[in-house]
Amino acid sequence: MKAMVLAAGRGERMRPLTDHTPKPLLPVGEGPLVAHHLAALAAAGYREVVMNCAWLGEQLRATLGDGREWGVSITYSPEPWPALDTGGGIFQALPLLGPAPFLLVNGDIWCDLALARLALPRGMLGHLVLVPNPAHNPGGDFGLADGRVVPDADSRYTYSGLAILAPELFDGCSPGRFPLAPLLRRAAGEGRLSGLLHDGFWTDVGTPERLYALRARLGAA
Repeated sequence: MKAMVLAAGRGERMRPLTDHTPKPLLPVGEGPLVAHHLAALAAAGYREVVMNCAWLGEQLRATLGDGREWGVSITYSPEPWPALDTGGGIFQALPLLGPAPFLLVNGDIWCDLALARLALPRGMLGHLVLVPNPAHNPGGDFGLADGRVVPDADSRYTYSGLAILAPELFDGCSPGRFPLAPLLRRAAGEGRLSGLLHDGFWTDVGTPERLYALRARLGAA
């Protein structure tokens, strides 16, 4: 199975830190944020990684190269600016990902989940990792019932930015800029989206405050 790391965004909420540095390259721990993902992917047995890039993408390519430092092989999927949004970026990269299901990783999260645990159940278009709602998303995104992700439920959780997706999720899509969330909601409504709840450590590293909190946590570890 291949993996895709989403790394094309501008990081507006992270400004001014992202004015001259792409968000995935912001330092966390002993290296850039995205290095955590590459190391976790290699530890889980992933070797082929597709990474989209747009904002300051040349810095990503110059810093990460072909990925061999982290035990993976990176193929880049360059996007125009403004970037293609999550759905459009994945759709453009499908020829690089191939016909099999692939692991999707948002480049601006931090999670201690062992990625080798993730698999796509038969008949599903996607398998999402959900987490308890953080303060910045109190209403959550999806419900979870008997291993199925449902669009509406009394108890809702937040999509973590980790998923296994089947290329068929994008059937009927056209090239261009579009979000991923409507495709996930459609699959959930069809009963073809599974998921699990991760109650370990996870954070969306979307603002300077959350970046500094993560650095403090890792520094104290």
